[in-house]
Amino acid sequence: MAAAFDFKKEYRDFYAPKAKPALIDVEPMTFLAVAGAGDPNEEGGAYAQALEALYALSYTIKMAKMGSWQPEGYFDYVVPPLEGLWWGGGFDGSRIADKGALRWVSLIRQPDFVTPDVLAWAAGQAAAKKPGADVGRVRLVRFAEGSCAQVMHKGPYDDEPATVAALEAFVTASGCESDIADPASDEALLTALDAQDAVPAVRLHHEIYLGDPRRTKPENLRTVVRHPVRRA
Repeated sequence: MAAAFDFKKEYRDFYAPKAKPALIDVEPMTFLAVAGAGDPNEEGGAYAQALEALYALSYTIKMAKMGSWQPEGYFDYVVPPLEGLWWGGGFDGSRIADKGALRWVSLIRQPDFVTPDVLAWAAGQAAAKKPGADVGRVRLVRFAEGSCAQVMHKGPYDDEPATVAALEAFVTASGCESDIADPASDEALLTALDAQDAVPAVRLHHEIYLGDPRRTKPENLRTVVRHPVRRA
């Protein structure tokens, strides 16, 4: 039996950067996305509810292999890691003044065979199995991040400021500057992200979570930290 396709292994440039920052051009990818606001650490809060919906849909689509119907072009795969775009709350890429005022878009990459029709099918399936999951708020977007600088952060999330500072110093030394701008609203951001293979006008601090904080010691967590850049 062939091994399930693993995006992390097949696209190591995107998911396994070095501890030393580097520039990268990020190609278009298909995502399930949810926008929201609030403290991500709040138990049962908006962030936790967003993740519940994202994972319910992502695993429903993956497990189509077990049913009588599969999307056209379906192949078995490992569900990619959770990702997040962050702004608001006085957040400047490293410091957060008010976690309760944070705004975010949570994303999980999908194979390109996931279309609006596939999402609609999965939403019906997931709603029947997990009626508490608010799957109706999840959008399908095609996101091309373009020119970025990225680095692997190892350790607790609260230690990210030092990593971000090193990333920003690298950006400046490379003759670039961060191309981060707060969106007008959640809906405006989701619409902007879905630019159909074009780089959106609004880009943000981006994190990809390669470890599960529920099962991994804080010192062993790995997080890809990525900032969009442009030539200075």
